[in-house]
Amino acid sequence: MKKSIALLLAAACLLPVPACAQPVEPDLTGYAAGPAEIPKEILGELDPDTLENLVEEPKYVALTFDDGPRADTTGRLLDGLLERGAAATFFVIGEQIPCNEELLRRMKAEGHQIGNHTYSHVRLLKADKDDVVEEVHKSETLLQEAVGEGSFWLRPPYGLIGGERAKLVHTPMIYWSVDPQDWKLLDKDKVVAAVLEAVEPGDIILLHDFYSTSVDAALEIIDKLQQEGYAFVTVEELFRIQGVTPQAGTLYARPDRVRGLS
Repeated sequence: MKKSIALLLAAACLLPVPACAQPVEPDLTGYAAGPAEIPKEILGELDPDTLENLVEEPKYVALTFDDGPRADTTGRLLDGLLERGAAATFFVIGEQIPCNEELLRRMKAEGHQIGNHTYSHVRLLKADKDDVVEEVHKSETLLQEAVGEGSFWLRPPYGLIGGERAKLVHTPMIYWSVDPQDWKLLDKDKVVAAVLEAVEPGDIILLHDFYSTSVDAALEIIDKLQQEGYAFVTVEELFRIQGVTPQAGTLYARPDRVRGLS
């Protein structure tokens, strides 16, 4: 088995880089359910109670985005994050990387975390073990070519992976603790309401930068939660803030909550 995986890794390195293609909307059916600075213009509009909240210990959360990068929506999201001083984590699909490398370099330069969402968004729960290795490695190789060496934490598509297959993953794996099902609602107001109703400090919020409504929702969520004293950090920063050292092959819903594996 080890020999077959080694041969597969070597072959993957020789694969040609795919040509640029139009973004393909992923099949999402089956989904298991540094502190930000608040703009001065917003501070000037806040009431005394809200200002009092802001001097308390920040309430840290992590916004995460799956299925990109996509030139139009991801670019607009990065503009909004930069304007608001918010950090995020992007779990990108390998097939989406060609022709979007500049977006990835911008993510890294602006302090965001970049993660791996496999090469073609396959279900890893019962996939052949060689396929698991190939899907993770192909995406990781493209990420390294775009932004350099790094530890690209994995988010398994649909949040699902089996215990035996998890042993093949050499990075921490990230699930989520707040899922507004933005891919299904495609409604900014409903997505915002779902997140605001459920969010708590320490949460990892799942969104998709593939959809324009999700980008709109994300920016409004940031605006509203920053007024409540929340700060938006990367997943890696969230673990560090909470003093948790993530382990490779372990699936985390939050730094303080581990998901069981099948």
